[in-house]
Amino acid sequence: MFTSVSMRSANPFRPASGNAYQQVAAETAVFSADPHQLVHLLFEALKHSLVKAKGAMLKGDIVVKGQAIGRSVRILEEGLKAGLDADRGGELALNLRTVYDICILKLTEANLHNRVELLDEVSGLIEPIADGWTQIKADIAVTSFQA
Repeated sequence: MFTSVSMRSANPFRPASGNAYQQVAAETAVFSADPHQLVHLLFEALKHSLVKAKGAMLKGDIVVKGQAIGRSVRILEEGLKAGLDADRGGELALNLRTVYDICILKLTEANLHNRVELLDEVSGLIEPIADGWTQIKADIAVTSFQA
């Protein structure tokens, strides 16, 4: 269902602050991760960006809001959506693509109209998917341990 994230995609893991130590830690995590961990990192980065966008929107910080929403859209579009494999993932991959497209539209509208509730909707759509993705790894680990 998922293919590895290509290196042509923008690095959504780079901290916005530009702190060199954070950047090296983030890049190390990406380069040493397996495909499952990469998707997990994308979900974590997306959740962080959504929280940052909401905080900026509530403070009226238009620049940070725009950057955080833009980052969220890039993670969805260039990371999560680009990693879907419709041939191997079938209907599930197609459904995820639809959810990600809906999220992108909601984020665009949230940015244009300063609608915090749309950021919350996106978080509500993403959270169960991210939790399910995390649970897949936990289930594999438990199954492997029991065997």
